[in-house]
Amino acid sequence: MKYEELLDSLRAQSDEKFRVFNERIVNVEPGKSIGVRIPLLRAEAKRLVKREDFSLEELFCFPDEYFEVRVLKCLCAAYARMTFAQRVGTIRRCLAFVDGWAVCDVFCSALNEVEKHRGEYLEEIRGFILQGTEFSQRFGYVMLLGHYMQEEYLGEIFALLDKADTEHYYTMMGAAWLLAEVLVKFYERGVAYLKEGGLAANAKRKAIQKACESYRIDGEQKIYLKSLKN
Repeated sequence: MKYEELLDSLRAQSDEKFRVFNERIVNVEPGKSIGVRIPLLRAEAKRLVKREDFSLEELFCFPDEYFEVRVLKCLCAAYARMTFAQRVGTIRRCLAFVDGWAVCDVFCSALNEVEKHRGEYLEEIRGFILQGTEFSQRFGYVMLLGHYMQEEYLGEIFALLDKADTEHYYTMMGAAWLLAEVLVKFYERGVAYLKEGGLAANAKRKAIQKACESYRIDGEQKIYLKSLKN
């Protein structure tokens, strides 16, 4: 598989109007994306990993110039056959080029295998959050949101929310999104954390806003949550 071959395949699936629109949404420099929608990238990744000549090592050597190539690297890392121990190491490598919320969140959504290994992978998530960088933390919070939203993990979720560096916008939004989902699914526990937890006030306010946008929170609960914004 050659880099130009991959680019040709992506360009054949591109949509110029979508490219212009999406670059603004995902904060990509103009001209640094091709304009391929995420469902098509998922399908492309699944095709790639089935090729006889597929090599994740070769793919990782391709330039990271385009948004779609970075997404494909992450998706192939999630879809390619390997042991879970190998997957853990591959995820670490991918974090080096996760440079935006969209790459991060698409990657997290593809890592369903983690749900079979929640206990052992939790230490990895702790490590990413304790690194304190914007997208290592974003990755950790979105992984908790997508794969650990169970009552038995609430204590760990709250402890890790306390570590959020909310000076980083995408860390703050990831933490707020996670806490909002806790409020939706475990309202009383979420409210207790809003009152006592160590997450910064700006993220708590954003979490309340996002939770109140959910139809799963009733009117009385929304009124009370809004009273906690001050």
